[in-house]
Amino acid sequence: MATNQFNNWRSPVTGSQLELDDINKIYKDHEYNYKILNEIPDFIYPKKLNELDSKAKNFYEDRADDYDKYLHLTFDTYNEDELRVRNNMIDLLELKVTDKVLEIACGTGRDSELIAKKLGKKSELHLTDISLDMISTAKHKLENSKNNINYCLSNAIHLPYPDNYFDALYSFGAVGEFSDIKQFFKEVVRVCKTGAKVVVGDENLPVWQRNTLFGKILVNYNKQFLAEVPFDSLPIESREVRCQWIIGGVFYLIDFKVGEGEPYANFDFEIPGVRGGTHKTRYYGQLEGVTEEARELAEKARVKTGKSMHQWLDELVKKEAKKLLGIDNAPMD
Repeated sequence: MATNQFNNWRSPVTGSQLELDDINKIYKDHEYNYKILNEIPDFIYPKKLNELDSKAKNFYEDRADDYDKYLHLTFDTYNEDELRVRNNMIDLLELKVTDKVLEIACGTGRDSELIAKKLGKKSELHLTDISLDMISTAKHKLENSKNNINYCLSNAIHLPYPDNYFDALYSFGAVGEFSDIKQFFKEVVRVCKTGAKVVVGDENLPVWQRNTLFGKILVNYNKQFLAEVPFDSLPIESREVRCQWIIGGVFYLIDFKVGEGEPYANFDFEIPGVRGGTHKTRYYGQLEGVTEEARELAEKARVKTGKSMHQWLDELVKKEAKKLLGIDNAPMD
């Protein structure tokens, strides 16, 4: 059966591990209590959501049935095979049967069912949404699953999961409704392991389509298609980033792997030629500059030394600086 068996919930406020109070049906730490609604923990934070997050939550409550009933029209409009498209998106996660997977804004579980089918009994599938109506529908769909599936209510920018936990993360169709997309991606990186695969997407009418009749009709009935692809919100830890447009070419889909910090590059190798130095010394070594006369004299002097401009200037500046500082007998670096 698909039931909550997770005992590693973390406070979305403090990050501390939560304990289950089975008598009062709450999760708690030393500061906060979180209710359990229909066997689904409610970790939504803050309790009083900002305007954007509150609008999204209220929009989806009490309409899960209609949403699920008519969602196929999105694919029918563009003559797309929904099952094929969804499986192609999920394939980008490169799942292994033992993976721990998180789906954020799972909605009514149409993708969740497909993800579950790709996982084995030793895996973990975690589904979260901001709407109780939507996630309850997803839970009902998956009630006969043999997988270890865990459900909770949460705000996508304050997740109740431990650091470095998931092997893959998926979210399609809601990113544009998150109030702070940059913070969402920070949370994505926090809860994912290094090397984890991330797949996210939402509406976006590409700029090359916006002046076409196709584009004008599309925007006329849904202004969300004018939302930009959130390239400026992607985390510095993003590696092997790819973006494609799917479902009629009006939904972006980004996939990347989670790395550590900024990308690596060797900026310390010696650059051949008369200038010499390294990429790093050329970046850090830009002092106040010299007059044209001084540059010409320096160039002539450098030629006589047989050294690169970097090597000659570096030695000269160090020598004169140490002399002025009274440490001219100290060994050169």
